[in-house]
Amino acid sequence: MTQEVNIIGAGIGGLTTALTLKQKGLNVKIYESSPEIKPVGAGIILANNAMQVFQKLGLQDKIEKAGNKISYMKITDDQLKPLSVVNLSEYEKKYGVSNVAIHRGELQRILANEIGFDSINLSKRLTKIEKNELFKLTFEDNSTIESKIVIGADGIKSVVRNQLFAENTLRNANQNCWRGICEIDLPENYHNELNEAWGKGKRFGFVKISDKKVYWYALTNSRSKTPDNLLEIFKEFHTDIQRIITATPISQIITSDILDLKPIKKWQDGNVCLVGDSAHATTPNLGQGACQAIEDAYVIGKLLDKGVSIENCFLQYQTIRMKKAHTIVNTSWSLGKLAHIENGLGVKIRNMIMKNLPKSANRKQMDMIFNLN
Repeated sequence: MTQEVNIIGAGIGGLTTALTLKQKGLNVKIYESSPEIKPVGAGIILANNAMQVFQKLGLQDKIEKAGNKISYMKITDDQLKPLSVVNLSEYEKKYGVSNVAIHRGELQRILANEIGFDSINLSKRLTKIEKNELFKLTFEDNSTIESKIVIGADGIKSVVRNQLFAENTLRNANQNCWRGICEIDLPENYHNELNEAWGKGKRFGFVKISDKKVYWYALTNSRSKTPDNLLEIFKEFHTDIQRIITATPISQIITSDILDLKPIKKWQDGNVCLVGDSAHATTPNLGQGACQAIEDAYVIGKLLDKGVSIENCFLQYQTIRMKKAHTIVNTSWSLGKLAHIENGLGVKIRNMIMKNLPKSANRKQMDMIFNLN
């Protein structure tokens, strides 16, 4: 009989892990708290490392068609004058894939269709998990299942992690975040690039995700007294940024705090393991949250290809993945602090340093991020 693996959470990490295991011949069931797989969470940039995984899973073409290729990543000042430019063309040539900006809901739909909805159980919010000879999982609707193998892909506030793993500290970056999607004709020079504009204690990023749609995000220091009106908050920023804000219906704006998970030493325990944000939630400053979850799935799949059984691969997966994932978490945390300097002189010094960073520093970081374990 084929071994059954039960995955908690149908986010990008859970779905990619499920698809990987299914392609390796395992029987997979997903339990998702939401009543439907629907377009939430605005946009996402799938960096080169994530697209390498999707290429191996046979999804590169579908994702590229549903999204928009990104060939440059730019950090700019508040007037969109570049401070740091990363040209991704050498990585496109090296790995045969591009960075792709896409609606998060579109990506989830592609993955869910590939897995098959008969493997996805909706409206199943996990409330309790007990470890006996088998795991006993209890859901909010009072239904229960027993499972030999469980993968927790249930996000930064993971029930699986909170109930089965001791070490656990969420960190608040003290930043307010707004995310939105609008329909706007962006000037052509922005079509294949991500721009993130840094000001005093605030920043604004935007990227085209389809023919007409633009995904954007805005952050401020939460300790500073900021009005609710985004146009007022970003009034000194470039007019193109103000146009994007104006074009966005209030209903298309999501607000959240910026949190991460202080690195933990254990992601697995026997027949249970954590993937994605459950294991190593990061702030969004390197654009690697979902990408690292996708890499988790890739490494588990690679171990299965080597003949390691699903029961025995979790410890090896943790050993292979932990250093890189924690480097991403810590680097992203530090970068977020740098981006949010409020002092005028500090901003000038920061911008000057960013402009004069040697290209080798950017290349070293990109090499680390894009190289699959």
